[in-house]
Amino acid sequence: MLVVESAYFWINMKIIIYQRSRDRRTSIPFFCLYHLGIKKGRRINKRRSGAGTAYVDSYAPHLVLCTIAIILLSAMDALFTLNILARGGIELNTFIAILIEDSTEKFVHFKLALTSLALIFLIIHHNYQLIAKLQVKHLLYLILFGYITLIGYELALLTISNT
Repeated sequence: MLVVESAYFWINMKIIIYQRSRDRRTSIPFFCLYHLGIKKGRRINKRRSGAGTAYVDSYAPHLVLCTIAIILLSAMDALFTLNILARGGIELNTFIAILIEDSTEKFVHFKLALTSLALIFLIIHHNYQLIAKLQVKHLLYLILFGYITLIGYELALLTISNT
């Protein structure tokens, strides 16, 4: 009886050790529904403070608002650019100038699509550490500030052209 019990004990120990040694976690796919915010997950922040780059299931509201503001400012930029060009301005970016000459709709669609795709990539990787304490989410804030400055400049140009 003692031999059977000790054999049973060792078999259970081997099973427990095997279960603890194997890694049950799967790798994160490059692009999934969690990243787009379509499928809600539970994780908003990193699990551990010392962890490196962490991908999350849901995004903080301030990041979502920042992203929406950038897209809206990008649309305003396209509108103001077309207004400035209609009043005699010149587009200095040759690629955009070719796009605008071909079709203003193509220009607006291209600008919004490119901005949106870049923002999706940046918000997915918002916890990525670039340099020292600079993270990708800080770039989002910098882009927002840049667009606010650009819109102010374009409004000043439009005001000057009215007088």
